[in-house]
Amino acid sequence: MSNPLLHLPGSTGEHLLQQEHGTTERAERFYREQVLDHLNARMREFVARQEMAFVATSDADGECDATFRAGPPGFLHVIDERTLAYPEYRGNGVLASLGNITENGHVGLLLVDFVRDLIGLHINGRACLVDDAALRRTVPGLPQETVPGRRAEHWVLVDIDEAYIHCAKHIPRLIPAPRTRAWGSDDQRRKGGDFFGAKAVAGQAT
Repeated sequence: MSNPLLHLPGSTGEHLLQQEHGTTERAERFYREQVLDHLNARMREFVARQEMAFVATSDADGECDATFRAGPPGFLHVIDERTLAYPEYRGNGVLASLGNITENGHVGLLLVDFVRDLIGLHINGRACLVDDAALRRTVPGLPQETVPGRRAEHWVLVDIDEAYIHCAKHIPRLIPAPRTRAWGSDDQRRKGGDFFGAKAVAGQAT
C-alpha cells in the first residue's frame, strides 16, 4: 500500500505533525495553492529587487548553518524560472556555507521585503558552486561588479524545487538609512571587530 504522504510537498515529519495537530486540511490547501516548483513572474520581479537573503545549508551529517547574503538589487540573479544564482563575495575565509554545499546540495533561501511590501519568499532547491568565468560563458547577462570587494570569484547556482510565500503578519516594517559599506575590507573595526567578546573566551579555552 503506497504512503499518501510521499506525494505531498514537504517532509514526512511535517505531515505527521499536521495530523497530530489537526492542521492537515489547512496545510494541504497551502501546498495546493501556494507552493510552486518554479518562480512565476511576480516572484522573479520580487527576487530581482531584493538586497539581501538568508541562506540555510547543512553538511553531509545534517549539521546546519544559517547565514546572510547582501548586495545591490539584482545580486540575486534569476537565470530562468527554475534557476537562480548569487555571488560569493570575499568574506572571513571560513567558507562554511560553501563547504556545506559541496557535501550536501540542499539549500534554503529566505528573502524578506522589510520596506515596501512586507512579504517574504522561500526558495528551496539544490545548489552547486560555479566559477565566475565558467558561469559567464553560459549566462551572458550575469551582473558585472565594479566595486573591488564585490567582485565574485564564484557563484552559487540554485536549481529550484520549491518557491512559496512567507506571510506578512509578523514581518516588521523597517526604514532604510544611508550607509557606506566597506565591501571586502579586512579592517577589523569596519567588520565589527570582536563585538561579542569571543576572543577573550576563546583564549581562555586554549
